[in-house]
Amino acid sequence: MTVRAGREFLAIPGPTNMPDEVLRAMHRPAIDIYSKQMTDLTESLLSDISKLFATKGKSYIYIANGHGAWEAALSNVLSRGDKVLVLESGRFAIGWGHAAALMGAEVEVLKGDWRRAVRPHEVEERLRRDKEHTIKAVVVVQVDTASGVQNDIEAIGKAIKASGHPALYMVDTVASLGCMPFEMDKWGIDVAMSGSQKGLMTPPGLGFVAANARAREVQKTANMSTPYWSWSEREGSEHYRKYAGTAPVHLLFALRQAIDLLHEEGLENAFRRHSLLGEAARRAVGAWSEGQVLGFNVAEASERSNTVTTVTMSNGHDPAILQRYCKEKCGVVLGTGIGDLSGQAFRIAHMGHVNAPMLLGTLGVIEVGLNALKIPHGKGGLEAAVAYLGEEVAV
Repeated sequence: MTVRAGREFLAIPGPTNMPDEVLRAMHRPAIDIYSKQMTDLTESLLSDISKLFATKGKSYIYIANGHGAWEAALSNVLSRGDKVLVLESGRFAIGWGHAAALMGAEVEVLKGDWRRAVRPHEVEERLRRDKEHTIKAVVVVQVDTASGVQNDIEAIGKAIKASGHPALYMVDTVASLGCMPFEMDKWGIDVAMSGSQKGLMTPPGLGFVAANARAREVQKTANMSTPYWSWSEREGSEHYRKYAGTAPVHLLFALRQAIDLLHEEGLENAFRRHSLLGEAARRAVGAWSEGQVLGFNVAEASERSNTVTTVTMSNGHDPAILQRYCKEKCGVVLGTGIGDLSGQAFRIAHMGHVNAPMLLGTLGVIEVGLNALKIPHGKGGLEAAVAYLGEEVAV
């Protein structure tokens, strides 16, 4: 017996749900990739991507997921043997560093913790000790979707500047762009990257990189570059070079519609929506955690992200059982624990195309599952989320 109907699921990991308007935007014939319509589409998207990154620098679109955008960012500014300092706060900065190592860089990890954000003073102290300036780049994620942590990118940028070190500052915004403030130029970021499938509400398959003038100057002497990822290969008057070949026409249709929806909502309103929904999820988890089985992975409340909440389970309880119940009985797909949290956690994503009914329905299904499976938990999680939103959302 289930309480879901049909074959559709509400998926609350990433790739996130897509608006119907975005799906419909792809349901049309391709256009001439050499036409003015195509070049206008590309120019509008490149301009809007730079605005999302809040930079006057150049942006590039790749037919790739976030891992491809990692390579694009690294290969344009590094030479083989360069040292990269990776700021650990979960799985994904480490993954970016692993990519750098495979590409021929030397990688050093500034040891962190899956339960806390990067400490800016530790970054400054490490860079001050690098008297020879062997570190060429510092890489970090704004939000780590495995741990659920949110790093203070502005504060880390200030720490790098205070150290007087010339390393490039590089930031992964895959789980944050379009969902929370990001100020590339204001915060002193040299290279930023992202992907289409989360806050930008578009199918997986597009990666984005933005580079400021300093990064593009470094690129002139970097030797790790390859034809597909190279920024210089994507310059020139021929439109096809913007994509190193045939444009991903239908994904671009989808992205154009998704960004138009963000414009319609207003970026500040989108940030506020994510803040409200993130806190509503945290209120529910906070109530459930009183049962001493569920808890927050991120210890400090101020370091929990507005795009994903990672919930740990202890005392011998397997999160996979709860996930399976929610999916099979109620049609809600929760994110699984990954990396060091495999088998120990589940994740509630509240990013991109998500609203109050979707989140409250998800929290309600989780509460149903906790009751059905007799997993000890504090009562009133859904009620706490509802009460918070009722207080915060004005008439």
